[in-house]
Order: sequence, then C-alpha cells, then structure tokens
Amino acid sequence: MLTKSAITTMLPVSDVDRASRFYGETLGLTKRGTGPDGAPYFAAGMGDAIGLMPAKDTVPSKHTVLSFEVDDVAAEIKELEARGVRFEDYDLPDLHTENHIAEMGGEKAAWFTDSEGNILCLHQENKIS
Repeated sequence: MLTKSAITTMLPVSDVDRASRFYGETLGLTKRGTGPDGAPYFAAGMGDAIGLMPAKDTVPSKHTVLSFEVDDVAAEIKELEARGVRFEDYDLPDLHTENHIAEMGGEKAAWFTDSEGNILCLHQENKIS
C-alpha cells in the first residue's frame, strides 16, 4: 500500500556532479547508489531518498521542491551554515523571517537553495502537549 511506501523525490539537475557534491558533502546525506541513467540517490531519512535526475536545460521551480522535517530548525541552520549553506530571508506582507526563520502558527521554517537553484526548506512542527 502507498501509505507504507518510502518516497523517492526526483530532482532534475543540470550538473549531476555539482549537485552530488552539494547533497553529499554540503548537506551530509549518504549516497545510496546510482541509477542506470546516472542519477545518484541519497538517503533522506526514514527510508526516503532524493534522486538527482540528469536533465539538460532544466529550470528550477520557483516554489519549494522538498522540505526536511527537523526537531530544531535553529540548530540545523547553524550546522548547515557552517557547511556553507546560505539561507534566504524574506520581508513580505505574508512571510517574514528573523534569523532566517519564519514562524507560522507555532511552526517554523527556513529556506535555502541547492547548487542547481532548487528551493529547499527546513521545517519544524509545533509540538502539541
């Protein structure tokens, strides 16, 4: 059943080597293997994966393509910044960040782009007691 299936998110990338370095070295994800088309696959926790699909002339989405659920978004930002990740800041009518973090009804989020311009997110859910 699909409700028990692990998910593999396929991201089109124009430079597979550059993207592989970003996901492996910068984000610290473990490479699981390479597909027959040259797409490297990285473990993304809880059985899920990210595949970097070679695609010429790809244009990054203008929206978040994947979100990493984390326990402490501020700690993750600090760790990723130490690895060279640059986070986005926003000051819009419906979205404002402080120290790269937007708070939305108790939830927190921060955005950054990968080496190919894809928008990625760190997301921390509000813990309800």
